[in-house]
Amino acid sequence: MAGYLEKSENCQHVRSNSLPARSHPATSTIEEELNKLKAWEELSTSSLKAETICVGLSDLGDVYECVKDLLNLPFTQQALFQFQDQKWVSEVLDTSVKLLDVCGTTRDLLLQMKQSVQDLQSGLRRRKGEESSLQSCIDAFISARKKMKKDIVKGLDILKQMENKFGSSPHMVLEDHLSIIARVLKEVSAITISIFHSLLSFMSVPMSKRKPSRCSKEMVVCEVNQKNEVESVDAAIHVISKSISRKDADVEKVQTAKARLKSLEVSIEDLDSGLECMFGHLVRIRVTLLNILTP
Repeated sequence: MAGYLEKSENCQHVRSNSLPARSHPATSTIEEELNKLKAWEELSTSSLKAETICVGLSDLGDVYECVKDLLNLPFTQQALFQFQDQKWVSEVLDTSVKLLDVCGTTRDLLLQMKQSVQDLQSGLRRRKGEESSLQSCIDAFISARKKMKKDIVKGLDILKQMENKFGSSPHMVLEDHLSIIARVLKEVSAITISIFHSLLSFMSVPMSKRKPSRCSKEMVVCEVNQKNEVESVDAAIHVISKSISRKDADVEKVQTAKARLKSLEVSIEDLDSGLECMFGHLVRIRVTLLNILTP
């Protein structure tokens, strides 16, 4: 996020007419909310659990509500309309489209993951003697994860390109309220990118090939090393996969896998709910900007 605001030797000075010398209280509220999200960013580097990401999405939604209030102020609309030809304005609009695309794609991927989780849950509920069917469900789950990984990587690449573009953009030296508008919009876009990056990273945990001997002896040992719900399921299905062919397959391990899959399913639903709200925020902000900039 800091890269968005870095100064460059190639600066352009723009003076705004008839703008208030003092910023509106809405900007102070946005600053407070952004500071909360900066603290969230530090936390998210050490925890990619669904609950952490849901908190980030919720706090980000509060920020967008404040941004909407800021954009609805008459002098904000006046400033944006007056300088709508500035490069940073077009960049904000371009970013809003890309964020909508990433948000929509991420929701689609979450739904795909939820479906694969439910299919595997169904396989685990099958009666004894249907081991081959269960193995097919596990194989299908792993295959779906691998397919999703390709789409997730594409999404992460798009976010990376957006981050790089922000860092290379020349710093606009603006005055008064216009400067605050530009900084707020850019910072909010940057933190949105950060949260989407965390969510896609959460979903892209690799299906690692663990040694069954260690996990088979004690599931708790594996659980300690799991960072999030996806990895927890990963560990569980590896254990189940190794014991399917045995008639004395550990029922407790199957129950553990079921519980972890259910936990992941609930997490996916929570994340999808957060993304649904975020998509609405992004749409409303873009519509507001277009209404302001359209004569």
